[in-house]
Amino acid sequence: MMCGAPSAAQPATAKTQNIADQVRSQLEEKENKKFPVFEAVSFRSQVVAGTNYFIKVHVGDEEFVHLRVFQSLPHENKPLTLSNYQTNKAKHDELSYF
Repeated sequence: MMCGAPSAAQPATAKTQNIADQVRSQLEEKENKKFPVFEAVSFRSQVVAGTNYFIKVHVGDEEFVHLRVFQSLPHENKPLTLSNYQTNKAKHDELSYF
């Protein structure tokens, strides 16, 4: 993968689910609601000065959210950050970088 260029969308992995789980509380606080389901479905990644993860998450019924999570470089020793998100997404919505 080229630095700065997002990867192609791919199925979520255990690592992707772990990243989503770590920012779940940030999203629930911003949305002022608890999600009954929080299952990572697919993701893209982008290497910048750290890594952006774009993750599609199933949050119950036919509802999905798209997350942008930033992981700083290891030597910075910072927690994962929910940089941005989009709600009211459907299963068929393409995972974009926003």
